[in-house]
Amino acid sequence: METKWLEDFVSLAETRSFSRSAQLRHVTQPAFSRRIQSLEAWAGTDLVDRSSYPTRLTPAGETLYDQSLEVLQALQSTRAMLRGHSSAGQDFIEFAVPHTLAFTFFPAWVTSLRQDFGSIKSRLIALNVHDAVMRLVEGSCDLLIAYHHEAQPFQFDSTRYEMVSLGEEIVAPYSRADANGLPQFQLPGRLDAPLPYLGYAPGAYLGLVVEMMLKDAGVAMHLERVYETDMAEGLKAMALEGHGIAFLPQSAIRKELRAKKLVSAAAPHMPALQAKMEIRAYRERPTGKEGAREGQRGAGKTHKSAAQALWAHLVSGTRADTTAGTIAP
Repeated sequence: METKWLEDFVSLAETRSFSRSAQLRHVTQPAFSRRIQSLEAWAGTDLVDRSSYPTRLTPAGETLYDQSLEVLQALQSTRAMLRGHSSAGQDFIEFAVPHTLAFTFFPAWVTSLRQDFGSIKSRLIALNVHDAVMRLVEGSCDLLIAYHHEAQPFQFDSTRYEMVSLGEEIVAPYSRADANGLPQFQLPGRLDAPLPYLGYAPGAYLGLVVEMMLKDAGVAMHLERVYETDMAEGLKAMALEGHGIAFLPQSAIRKELRAKKLVSAAAPHMPALQAKMEIRAYRERPTGKEGAREGQRGAGKTHKSAAQALWAHLVSGTRADTTAGTIAP
């Protein structure tokens, strides 16, 4: 039996909706249903009455729900106690950051913090987007830093998480420059001669944004995928070697643009082919007046003093609503 099954079950008991709980737990609905079925197999009895709508628990499910709250709270308290034994780590703020932002945005952002906030001790956990989000959901980091695009929002529960905007990012197509400073490959290409395309791996967040951009371009793009990876740094390296066109965040290629090693791959007559994204920091809301009960559900936590001070600084430095945008419309 896995603890995440209990967390799934608690979510289902409180939302009474498989689809809503799947969104909150950041898994597909079929995967979420399989987890609940696995828990029922472990328990040896039905926990959910599937003949009713909205979903409700069986008597056995009600019993397990109460026990699950106690078990999860005990585990959370034990983890907090164990982490507290390591005093050396208490000053470190743990950031879960997708790979692209870890290489591009994060180093410069920490430099700016030193000027405005002071030095910080940070531990960077670089992951793919899904795993970075799960770090926050599972309480295994202090802050998540991630891209946000209105067409690809994260399904965060605004009663449990809050966010602050850190800046903006532009993603656009680029190619290596030729000897005359012109793009080696220029969009939109031709049907009889498609352009070599360096793309993000299936499921990558930036890949989803680029797919949306190409779909909405209003002009047919003739591209042939010749390489893919889930890291923008990998695409940049291939573009610099002249292997094709890559859609890259500007923060990843500032030096290459200044040196004119990379140039825009969009033809001058084309409409603007770019996507603007927000860079956001997310954290779990601290325990409030209903801390005891919220803590049982894992919906509130006590933050390290260093992480709390940093968050207060970030909020004071922006006029953004820290609740807006944490849940998809």
